[in-house]
Formats: sequence, C-alpha cells, structure tokens
Amino acid sequence: MTVHVVGVGMTQFGKFPDRSPRVMAREAVDAALADAGVTADQIEAVYVANVFAASMQGQESVRGQVWLDGTALAGTPVFNIENACASASSALSLGRTAIAAGEAETVLVLGVEKMTHPDKHRALRVMEGAMDQERLPELRRSLGLPEVGGSPFMQVYADYARAYMEQSGATAEDFARVASKSSANGALNPRAQFRKALSPEEILAARVVAGPLTVPMCAPIGDGAAAAVLSGAPRAANRARAVRLLSSVVGGGKRGREDRLVRETARRAFERAGVSPGDVDVIEVHDAAAPAEMIVLEDLGLARPGEVVGMIRAGETRIGGRMPTNPSGGLISKGHPLGATGLAQIFELVEQLRGEAGPRQVEGARVAVSENAGGYLGPEAAAAVVSVLAR
Repeated sequence: MTVHVVGVGMTQFGKFPDRSPRVMAREAVDAALADAGVTADQIEAVYVANVFAASMQGQESVRGQVWLDGTALAGTPVFNIENACASASSALSLGRTAIAAGEAETVLVLGVEKMTHPDKHRALRVMEGAMDQERLPELRRSLGLPEVGGSPFMQVYADYARAYMEQSGATAEDFARVASKSSANGALNPRAQFRKALSPEEILAARVVAGPLTVPMCAPIGDGAAAAVLSGAPRAANRARAVRLLSSVVGGGKRGREDRLVRETARRAFERAGVSPGDVDVIEVHDAAAPAEMIVLEDLGLARPGEVVGMIRAGETRIGGRMPTNPSGGLISKGHPLGATGLAQIFELVEQLRGEAGPRQVEGARVAVSENAGGYLGPEAAAAVVSVLAR
C-alpha cells in the first residue's frame, strides 16, 4: 500500500518561556488536520514524539494523552515515542508501518519539545541523558571535559569535524560556508528560530564552542512542535497535494562501530523506496553542527568521500544549486526542539514537493530525502532514520 503525507503543520521554532508543550502541540495538530482536510474523528491513532518532558516539565509516561486531552482527539489511541533526537522520525516510521500493514487508514504523527527553562544550563545537563550514564564519566574524560559543565555533544561533533578535516581536506572556513548558507535559508523561513543571514566571516569570528565550531555552527536550544497526517487513501479533494512517503527506515547504532549507521540505514531506505541517491532533488539532514551536513551527504550516498568540500566551495548545496541541502535553514538556523525535529524536516520537504516553499523553493523538486539521528553510543549515534518522499 502506498502511504501518503496528506497534511502537515508546524509552529514557529524559538525560545518561548510562556508556551507550554500542550499549547504548541495543539497548534501543530490543528494546522496539520486543516492542511489535510480531515477531522479528528477520522484519525485512528496518534504517534507522539518527545524526548525530555519528564526532565524539563516533569511529565512522564502519558505525554500525548495529556497534551491532547480536551481536544477532539481525546480518546484516540496514543503511542508515546522516545528515541533521542530521532524521536519524531521514528514516530513517522511507526505511523507509516501501521498504514502499510493495514492496521489503520489515517493516522496523526506529532513531535513536540520545550527546552527553554529559567535555568539556562538545565537543557544542556538534561541532554546528557541521551548518552550512556554509566559510561558518562569515562566519556567526559575521553572528550577532555571536566566532570561537570561543557557540552559533551558539541565536543563529540567537534571530534567528528576534526576527523573529517583530516580525511577530506575541509577547513573551518568550509564549515562557516555551510553555516552561512543555512543562515541565508533560515532568513527565508518564517518558522525558523534564527532569521538573519550571516557571512562566513561573521561565523568564524563568533565565540568558539568546541574545536573548530563557533556558536552559529551549532544548533540552538529551542521550543516547538510539528505534525503530519498520514493516509493510505487520500481524499479526492486533497489528492493533488498528497506526497508519497516511499520509505521511512529506522537504523540502530552500535557501540564501537564507526561510519555505518547512516550509510546502512540510507541504503535500506533507498532500496525500499525504489529510487537511487541520484534521483534526489532536495535534502534535509540532521546538522546539529555544521560539519554534520557535509558528513551526512556522503553517508547518504549523495556524494563520494571528500567530494562535498568542493561542492560547498562551488555553492552546489545552495537553493538553486545541484544538490540543495537544508533549504529550511537546517537545525542550526531553523532550530532543534529535539522531539519535533524529524517532523519539521518532513514539513519542509512536503512544502518543497508541493511547490509551496515560497522563496526557499527548489524548482522542479520531485524526490526528497531526510536524515534524522539521535543519541550517542560512541562513535556512532544511537539511532538514525532516513525517509524518502516523492510526488
């Protein structure tokens, strides 16, 4: 059975001290239902992704049921999904599977996260929960961090960046070019957390976070929600705007393994979709730090090892280039509310494939791919999801 994305919705991403997860969730859900042209009683199941509500707001276990209580979706079966930063795309994969298996015709997938807190350092401490807590002291020592303080994840990305520089000849200037391109795209995105285009020189001159990474090269703390309605039988009135979700494959990381998680997940996703990397017109990748964009393009099979450096310097990953990547602004400009990130990528790609992305539009986009990863086992992430969509 062909599964379609028939509706999407997304809040603005940013720091919103006065907005609760409940409020953001409902805004995204209402927008997705309206976009799909379906009513709540037509939704047979809801898949809700969130990472840190237990730690940040104290909401355990029944997050989706609580946030949808009092709405027309109350009483609908809810599945709560947590898979680190890959939570929303994991929920998308499960929703797609339910339809493909004939268990449901129409489902809703929702991702929501609120990381803003009066204690500005709390979110960074909480994010360490996506690492092995028994190994955390050992990991901190191996990363050159003190027992308390600093950001292990950004140090991990800095290590990835240094390794990639040695392998490919990339420089800090190349990472700044990536971040500058993403900031220019984010400036065109009304839902992005940051909407100011920055030059490579401004990015290089910013405060250093870790290794070659400066602040504008790193995803910020933020809040937001995104949702999608999936259906195996789009209604006639909305069929022209429906986007096919050809595959959504979840891959599992393994401690001690290197450079295989995204590669193997992507291979399976393209095989199941029946398309090749060469067919892809537009890409959204998990750039929690700017170098990740370059690394992941190679892991997806969209470029040969080391080839992305030249592509970045030639502007080929910009909107209008040969391989437009992160037209949304990516995580570093659009924002990265963890539990919503994977569905925010889907929101962008659906708009692109519909031809509704406005000044961010990639002309003639017919096939799209997203990559969303999360957690850390060392040196791989704990999970990765690659999804392929098409008109």
